[in-house]
Amino acid sequence: MEHLRELRNRLVKSLLALVAGTIIGFLFFDQIYTFITRPYCGLPQDHMLRPGQCSLAVQGVFDAFLINLKIAALFGIVVSSPVWLYQLWSFVTPGLYRNERRYSMTFLALAIPLFLAGAALSYIVMDTGLTILLGFAPPDSVLIITITEFVNYVLIMLLVFGISFELPLLMVFLNVIGVLKHATVKKHRRMVIFVMFVFAGVATPGTDPFTMVMLAAPMVILFALAELFMYLREKRLPAGEDYSSLSDEEASPLDLGATDSDAPRS
Repeated sequence: MEHLRELRNRLVKSLLALVAGTIIGFLFFDQIYTFITRPYCGLPQDHMLRPGQCSLAVQGVFDAFLINLKIAALFGIVVSSPVWLYQLWSFVTPGLYRNERRYSMTFLALAIPLFLAGAALSYIVMDTGLTILLGFAPPDSVLIITITEFVNYVLIMLLVFGISFELPLLMVFLNVIGVLKHATVKKHRRMVIFVMFVFAGVATPGTDPFTMVMLAAPMVILFALAELFMYLREKRLPAGEDYSSLSDEEASPLDLGATDSDAPRS
C-alpha cells in the first residue's frame, strides 16, 4: 500500500505540472502556433490555397478547438518534463542498487537537453523536408493541407527526433549499471548502424532521403560517442573488479588464498 500511495502522490504532482503547462500553452497559443507553422509559411507559395498567403484548411467543426487543446497539451508536456521526469526517477530510483543510483540524476540531467536538441534539429530541417515533399505536386495543382495534418506532421517530427537522441544515452546507462558491455556493442556495430538508417527511414513521416539522413547521421555520431565512452570506461576499470551488477547486500567472494593453517587452532 505504501508504494501505491507514493505512486498516487507522484502522479498527482505530475498531472498538476502538466495542467499548469497546458494552461500556459493556451495563454500563448498564438505565439506557439506562429512558431510551429513558420517552416511551412517560409515555403514557396505557388501551390497554396490562397497564393501569396500562408493558409491551412480547417475541415471539422471541432478541429479548431482540438488543435488548440493538442498544441497546448504538448507544450505543457515539454514545459513540465523536468517535473514528471523527476517524479518518475524518484519513484524508480529506490529499486536500483546504490552504485546505479549515483548515475541516475546525471543521466536525467542529460536526457532533457538531448531531447530538446533532437527536437530543435527536426525544426531546423523541417522546411527542407517540406520543400522536397510538396515539390512533387503537379504544376497546376492546389495544395489543401489541413491544420490537423500539419500539426500531426510537426509533432511526429519533434517526438521522433527527440526520442532518437535519447537512445545513445540509454546505451551508456546500461553500460554503467553493467547490463550492456562494449564488446557486445562492438560485435554488432554494423548491424546497429544499419538498423538506425532503417529506423530513420520508417520513423520520419516523409519519404524524402534528406530527412532520413538528417535523423540517421546524428544518431550514428551519438552512437559512436556512446561506444567510445563505454570503451574508455571499461578500459579504466581494474581487471576483475567490475562489480556494477552485484547487489549492495551481496557478500564478497571468499579469499581463495586462505589456507587451513590460517584458521585458529583449538
